[in-house]
Amino acid sequence: MNTTNQVSPSDPFDLSNIKKGPIIIAMIIGAFVSILNETLLSNALPELMREFSVTPTTIQWLTTVYMLVVGVLVPVTALLQQWFTTRQLFLSAMILFLIGTIIAAFAPAFSFLLVGRIIQAFGTGLIIPIMMNTILIIFPPEERGGAMGLIGLVIMFAPAIGPTLSGVIIDTLNWRWLFYIVIPLALISIIVGAKYLKNVSEITRPAVDVLSIILSTIGFGGFVYSFSKSGELGWGNAEVYCTLIIGVASLIWFIIRQLKIKDPILNLRTFKYPMFSITVVLIVIVMMAMFSTMTLLPMFLQGVLLVSAFKSGLIMLPGSVLNGFMAPITGKLFDKYGPRTIIIPGIVLVAVAMWMFIGIDVATTTGYIITIHCMLLVGISLVMMPTQTHGLNQLPKELYAHGTAIFSTLQQVAGAIGTALFISKMSSGQKDYLTQSENPNDPTEIVAALTAGFDSAFTLGFIIVLLAIVVSLFIKRTK
Repeated sequence: MNTTNQVSPSDPFDLSNIKKGPIIIAMIIGAFVSILNETLLSNALPELMREFSVTPTTIQWLTTVYMLVVGVLVPVTALLQQWFTTRQLFLSAMILFLIGTIIAAFAPAFSFLLVGRIIQAFGTGLIIPIMMNTILIIFPPEERGGAMGLIGLVIMFAPAIGPTLSGVIIDTLNWRWLFYIVIPLALISIIVGAKYLKNVSEITRPAVDVLSIILSTIGFGGFVYSFSKSGELGWGNAEVYCTLIIGVASLIWFIIRQLKIKDPILNLRTFKYPMFSITVVLIVIVMMAMFSTMTLLPMFLQGVLLVSAFKSGLIMLPGSVLNGFMAPITGKLFDKYGPRTIIIPGIVLVAVAMWMFIGIDVATTTGYIITIHCMLLVGISLVMMPTQTHGLNQLPKELYAHGTAIFSTLQQVAGAIGTALFISKMSSGQKDYLTQSENPNDPTEIVAALTAGFDSAFTLGFIIVLLAIVVSLFIKRTK
């Protein structure tokens, strides 16, 4: 199943005269506009449910499928970066993203909107690892904390600002403007990239293992699909557990094959480096907490506290702004003080925030919600980029592309699984409450059921983050 192009590896790329500024600017613009779309629809989900007459478990696919496609595509990017130049991949990614955005903006039905999101995700799946790998190549280890902090400003601020921006647009315009405003930004990114972006990668053109690509797609796809459908059908449904079994089996086969073949599409030998493995676990847990909360909180604000989409966005704005400003700061702190001083307090802060979310109800004030949300996003900013930088710093140069691909893959899959898992837990908690209710059609009981569902979901999140605290204790500074 291997296809090989007999081309000798290129000479090592000369980085001595490379201009870092224009490259980073081009990458940041493209990454911001694509990553923003991961959460841009979060406040619009209730409106889209009414527009297209679909259920919560169906509408969640607009978020889940975006992260799923990115997660499925990213493992292949390590291979693509050895076959195509940085410029070719970046421009292809942004053009794909632009096409998907246009389709979504003018979608006449839910199916068209979903297709547009899928095409957008193909673009995003290419951009994230290209950007991370470029940073590792053009910056030495002692400067990567600051550089990754700047990238973190995009990776963290873009999805965090999504709910706020969508709330403002939904209340003042309509949901299609969520895509209209992205079109000119994508065009600017393409123009800047075409003018300034230079290649920084070495083209070696290794063998392409088609079977590995198929196994990766089926594995990650089946795994996330089963979690997504579990909220609607239940774990006892044949469709759910069959796709889970197929996904897990494919992933196991994929892992075994990557360890055996000469040119793996995803070199899992990166996990031989202990600090890399520990940081991967932390990132998976934090991403589950972040994306699930970004999905649940607007639903709670609009469904239980009965605030508008605009006000819901404003409530989430302070945390989003703090999160963005903290990213460069945490990068500099990482360069100066090392990983433990930054990461462990960050994980603890995330756990405290998740614990405070438990028990929120119709009497909870918006000030209290803002406080918890700020704590959560500050904690996440202390964890995300320092953890990734520390993990990637452990790897030799030939594994950079594979390390960034693994991080990006597991982030997206964790986000998709976390969203699906928390939505599933919320739905089951809501159903359990209404089953025991004497008058399940009473509006008061419906709100109480929603509150019970959110309580169940946040309790699960708190338990998961406690595990991350234990893992973070094993982080240490290495040379």
